[in-house]
Amino acid sequence: ASWHEDSALLIKDGRSGGIVSVEKLPGGAVIEQAKGNMLVPGFVDLQVNGGGGVLFNDHPDLAGIRRICVAHSRFGSTALMPTLITDTPEKTNAAINAAIAAARENVPGFLGLHLEGPHLSHKRKGAHSADLLRPMSRDDLEALISARQRLPNLLITCAPESVTLEQVRQLAAAGVCVSLGHTDCSRDTALAYVEAGAGLVTHLFNAMSPLAHREPGLPGAALDSGRLSAGLIVDGFHVDPAVIRIALRSKAEPGRLFLVTDAMSTIGSESNGFELNGRRVFRRGGRLTLEDGTLAGADIDMAASIRVLTDRVGAPLETALRMASLYPAQALGIAGRKGTLVVGADADFVELDSAQRVVRSVIGGVAVFGDDA
Repeated sequence: ASWHEDSALLIKDGRSGGIVSVEKLPGGAVIEQAKGNMLVPGFVDLQVNGGGGVLFNDHPDLAGIRRICVAHSRFGSTALMPTLITDTPEKTNAAINAAIAAARENVPGFLGLHLEGPHLSHKRKGAHSADLLRPMSRDDLEALISARQRLPNLLITCAPESVTLEQVRQLAAAGVCVSLGHTDCSRDTALAYVEAGAGLVTHLFNAMSPLAHREPGLPGAALDSGRLSAGLIVDGFHVDPAVIRIALRSKAEPGRLFLVTDAMSTIGSESNGFELNGRRVFRRGGRLTLEDGTLAGADIDMAASIRVLTDRVGAPLETALRMASLYPAQALGIAGRKGTLVVGADADFVELDSAQRVVRSVIGGVAVFGDDA
């Protein structure tokens, strides 16, 4: 991947035709000028709890998914996974049915479903409701496998404390992406689950065993194993910039660290808070917290996450952009279609100005945000 000057992105039938020099544009091509702005691959967000005033837990329906996708398109996310935070079996079923409907309707920006829980550790529950956490049952397993057959992508966050190795094997064999998170597990336990088929880690460093010098925990496994990719919330609150720099320097490849927003309903809204499983979440100074101060998701969009990564962490812009697009697509196994502008990929891209702010978002060659949307 590299920058191209005086070049054009070819688009035909919603797909990328590649990047060519202006001199090699085909005759009769309709030309749109970026006027000195940057065209970059559309952002891919694998953990989005809400947006536009909608929390997916409160609106697990087709309309809710549409509104969340529209809200985040303003900030460059052209592919995202609505994420259900631990809830009742009935709510989980509703979320699955809504996601199936969104896939059927080809909702612009909808990538698949992420179920964060309810199969998590009580000790590392974070803002998840303890009353709703439970081990994975046979019915749960069968429902997830069935859902995967009707969804473009299904990602689940679970903890070794609440799922078995055999369950993970069956999920992975069915095409479910298994992410480890909200767990107090050891590195060795995490690696055993990697052998069983887990390939991702949910919001690295948050709601998990710490990285210690004698027991590296899940963070140690995520950084030391090239078989794991890990999401990272970069809002200046969830993970200290120094720790992010250390993690970026130490991550074993081919696994990558990638950006997730963990965004809540506040994105794209003027809301000062909301309810989560009957508890009030407060919006103050860029943070979302429960009454006791526990972080409850993030109040940041993907474009802003990129700016934090470049401005406060000091990451090169190219690295930040890949962490927002190519790397999450690779982690989900869809890099041939999303997170890139190679020939044949979906024509999902973002126009950024010199301050890295979104001017236009395009999904499948169609503008969904900007003057021509």
